[in-house]
Amino acid sequence: MHPMTLLDEILAFNDAFVRDRHYEPYRTGTLPNKNLLILTCMDSRLVELLPHAMNVHNGDVKIIKNAGALVTHPFGSVMRSILVGVYKLNVREIAVVGHHDCGVTGLNSTDFLAKASDYGISEITLNTLKNAGIDFENWLRGFDRPEDGVRKSVDMIRRHPLLPDQLPVHGLVISPVTGKLDLICSGYKSAEPHAS
Repeated sequence: MHPMTLLDEILAFNDAFVRDRHYEPYRTGTLPNKNLLILTCMDSRLVELLPHAMNVHNGDVKIIKNAGALVTHPFGSVMRSILVGVYKLNVREIAVVGHHDCGVTGLNSTDFLAKASDYGISEITLNTLKNAGIDFENWLRGFDRPEDGVRKSVDMIRRHPLLPDQLPVHGLVISPVTGKLDLICSGYKSAEPHAS
């Protein structure tokens, strides 16, 4: 008999979860009750802590997670999801929530590509991607402080030509230990019209 894999465990749990109707307390509509979209980090410490620390429950918000809570391209998938939230899902405010002790702090392409090589990605593949125009140095750049990453993301969202001027975009940093939120910038005070 084969040992049970992580996927096997998940699927076995899910069978019981559905069979015993444990999903009932989580049923809600598709539109966010608080009209808020949160862009935050994928850090595992924030999975339950962040919603509790921000008093949001199932159905209250739309949440986008990625490494560092970063918007790295104005027309990438994160910004696309934000715009879908605004124009299709009744999002009326956005909060970018970075966190202290983030793994993206100090991220750089040299260390990242060395790890990729350790995992078996060949030098030929890396050179092919570089020759195809992939700018690893910018694509794999982190930040020196999480506050810097939050400000950069807030600025990119706020200045997006397809985002309404009056939509507040807030920036916060959370402690992954206590859940304490530090306000970096309020979208109520800082909203400014897009450049013409």
